[in-house]
Amino acid sequence: MNLSERRKALGMTQQELADKTGVGRTTVTMWETGAGNPRIQVLPALARALRCTVDELLGAEVSKE
Repeated sequence: MNLSERRKALGMTQQELADKTGVGRTTVTMWETGAGNPRIQVLPALARALRCTVDELLGAEVSKE
């Protein structure tokens, strides 16, 4: 999943995503540019903010069963 595309599709700024996940805006920039990855502790909040699952964030196939 491309974090930048997902964030923009939801009409959210980097600052808004940062506020929802408890990190700084520069951290969101690092995630989106590939210069860093979210810590495991941040993944649940990131998934909620982006309206997806942690599995989707990690690139796992999600079963539709």
